[in-house]
Amino acid sequence: MKQQQESRLSVVIAALLLGILMASMDNSIVATAMGNIVGEIGGMDKFVWVTSAYMVAEMAGMPIFGKLSDMYGRKRFFVFGIILFMIGSALCGTAHSITQLALFRAVQGIGGGALIPIAFTIMFDAVPLEKRGKLGGLFGAVFGISSIFGPLLGAYITDYIAWQWIFYINLPLGLAALLMIMMFYKESHEHSKQPIDWAGAATLLGAVVCLMFALEMGGKQLAWDSIEIISLFGGFVLLTAVFLYCETKAKEPIITFGLFKNRIYASSVVIGFFSGAAFVAASVYIPIYVQGVLGGSATNSGMVLLPMMVGSVVTATIAGNLMIRISYRSIMLSTLFLLLVGVLLLTTLGPESSRFEVTMYMILVGLGIGASFSVLSNACIHGLSYRQRGTASSTFNFLRSLGMTLGITMFGMIQNHAFTGRMNKLFSGSEGASASLRIDDPHVLLSEQSRSLIPNELVHSVSQALSSSITHTFAWAVLPVLLACAATLFMGRAKLDASGAATEGSTVLDEHAASPKERKECQAVR
Repeated sequence: MKQQQESRLSVVIAALLLGILMASMDNSIVATAMGNIVGEIGGMDKFVWVTSAYMVAEMAGMPIFGKLSDMYGRKRFFVFGIILFMIGSALCGTAHSITQLALFRAVQGIGGGALIPIAFTIMFDAVPLEKRGKLGGLFGAVFGISSIFGPLLGAYITDYIAWQWIFYINLPLGLAALLMIMMFYKESHEHSKQPIDWAGAATLLGAVVCLMFALEMGGKQLAWDSIEIISLFGGFVLLTAVFLYCETKAKEPIITFGLFKNRIYASSVVIGFFSGAAFVAASVYIPIYVQGVLGGSATNSGMVLLPMMVGSVVTATIAGNLMIRISYRSIMLSTLFLLLVGVLLLTTLGPESSRFEVTMYMILVGLGIGASFSVLSNACIHGLSYRQRGTASSTFNFLRSLGMTLGITMFGMIQNHAFTGRMNKLFSGSEGASASLRIDDPHVLLSEQSRSLIPNELVHSVSQALSSSITHTFAWAVLPVLLACAATLFMGRAKLDASGAATEGSTVLDEHAASPKERKECQAVR
């Protein structure tokens, strides 16, 4: 009987991992193939919406689906997420214009917003406490693996098959996950009908849409001081204020602000927010440095980040296994110290730096961020009852994604300002070269064709300018790492406690549940 239950649980875990892999790998695959997609269906001026539509829909959906899963059960919304993700994938493969593709990507994003947070929550519900750390490390490692293989798989499919198959590949994976979760996951939570916070859902969605569009278009299609961008930021502030008011009045709010009174939860959210912002700086600007300064190739761009992602997989797995023995705070402090050292070393890079130096620094950054994927996902639901976990996990993932998004924008502004200033000085006496190089767009200089326009005697100076702007950006990235370290000090000495391990095979009883009824509700898999 016990062996049969363990086999069923293994199938459920495989289904959850497939769901996370699909949702986390999708953006990196699409980014690699975007050049071919635009070349075939056009829309160079709108291709940014292909990524933005997915991110907006995913981020807006996370807290909403997390709350609904607490109210009505995990299984139905995880299944809904898989089906919608598959429908969106199938539609994306049939897109004949960039506008259609962006719209279908939004459908995918809604599905992705249900997949990732609910997958983690089901794992927390279904897995005995003594195994939760090991599996948490495995779930965290999936994010690193998807970052490695996503771009490589996208490049291979685009070059040797067709770009449509970067979407169609989700169909067999999604179907396998769907069948496994429907056949083997038996949810015993007794649901009670609760009022849905429609006002909170609408205002949260509107606020996220305004913020994401402002960040995506600001400084690119539109100036930061344009009336459109100012209006979008104004809409974000107004809708956020209305959302906060609605949440104080709702019987079942989308985001339960009482969770932030929990010191471990609040610390986990802050650490995830700031460490994610710092990590995204390395993820974005190391490839640019290697390609634009050291002269690396843009082909197989995923290989550039391979050392960093391998490091993150290592610490995600090790930290997951250590959570039952060592406090969350001790693990996070030690790994964030590695992240701090890695980012500080990145500030020392220059045109003369070797590829070996870059690789070693990337490994340090990867080792420093990896634990956050597994440890924080467990810490954020520590001590919470069944009816709080979905909201807690989804809100955590939402705010971590928001931190990464804001990090991309803020560091982009810093790097662009520093680079443009140095390029203006460099070409102050050569207006023709300046115009032909479009020095307001530093990414143009990464192509061999654009670099060939630069006189040989200026190539080193341009590389120096790009290198200097990137290391300047890394210096600013030290700040969020320090803030994450400071937040870690408030986590206390809590660790993953297996003393309340499950009875009845794979059934999990939360020793922190507030009442006997909540303890009974924590039965997830029979």
